[in-house]
Amino acid sequence: MFFASDNWAGAHPLIAESLVREASGYASAYGTSDLDKRIEEQFNAIFEREVAVFFVGTGTAANSLALASVARAGGVAFCHFDAHVNADEGGAPEYLSHASRLYPVEGENGKIDPGALLTAVSRFDTPSVHQGRPMAVTLTQATEAGTVYALDEIEALTAIARARKLPVHMDGARFANALVALDTTPAEMTWKRGVDILSFGATKNGCWCAEAIIFFNPAMAEEMPYIRKRSAQLFSKTRFISAQLDAYLKDDLWLSLARHANGLADRLRAGLTSSNSARLAWDTQANEVFAVIGKKTAAEALAKGAKFYDWLPPREHPDMVGKDETLIRLVTSFATTEKDVDDFLALLQQP
Repeated sequence: MFFASDNWAGAHPLIAESLVREASGYASAYGTSDLDKRIEEQFNAIFEREVAVFFVGTGTAANSLALASVARAGGVAFCHFDAHVNADEGGAPEYLSHASRLYPVEGENGKIDPGALLTAVSRFDTPSVHQGRPMAVTLTQATEAGTVYALDEIEALTAIARARKLPVHMDGARFANALVALDTTPAEMTWKRGVDILSFGATKNGCWCAEAIIFFNPAMAEEMPYIRKRSAQLFSKTRFISAQLDAYLKDDLWLSLARHANGLADRLRAGLTSSNSARLAWDTQANEVFAVIGKKTAAEALAKGAKFYDWLPPREHPDMVGKDETLIRLVTSFATTEKDVDDFLALLQQP
């Protein structure tokens, strides 16, 4: 009953096997091997256009270096208040982008509100050396609240950015989960809706350590080789990231794993909806579920082996949790089973 995070899950067997196969023999280093090049070509096919791909080891590196690639003196990047870049990356985006700033924007259920974004960027319409200047918009898909931006919602945000010539970055730590939730294509969810740079996450969805920064206009990536090297993210044996992605992308394994995780999150949502001792905090679409349960029930579930995190109520709804209740986050993964879900729901059931 491991629902604390999809980061707790191990590597999918096919991905582990791919790593073992690559462990023998020799291959040229620093992203120049045949396997590295083949995976880069595969991303071209997946996104239906030529892209520039840069492999890195962590999601924080992917997000931070993506923003660093568009940084400029006095730069301001707009994000949701609860975005991972703002709340959970220890200042790495600012540190690696020459002390650029993150400007948090409000929005329900983890999504940037277009009106709030317009108000925020409009504050900088009159140039001022004291205030700084806009440099990017970054959005998270799926969001930290387990919700998913619909395609028209992405387009509404990118239109605001485009009107001010601001590049748009997408944090796709759970990219596959959002993609299958929308039943759309990678191209439709990114560059066809105005996204310029993507942090393509695979670690949470069955890989060991595999992330990629993808530029949909390769001309934008001119500085990235140097930025990646300077930040110690140029792996000498990059083929071990590519080996993971080789298995991950083959036969659409990545989408199958995400469907599995999302499907079990649906099972969890349905069970919580009918529970007599818990309730869904809000609707989610990907593999994160948020529930309100009694503190005593939560303690008993933890004592019996369930793993989950307590969560802070959202800024816009600080009173959603009662005095004797707690808000918890539950995350399903490729390794979650139906039994895990059913056993957890049974723990919550009160006589």
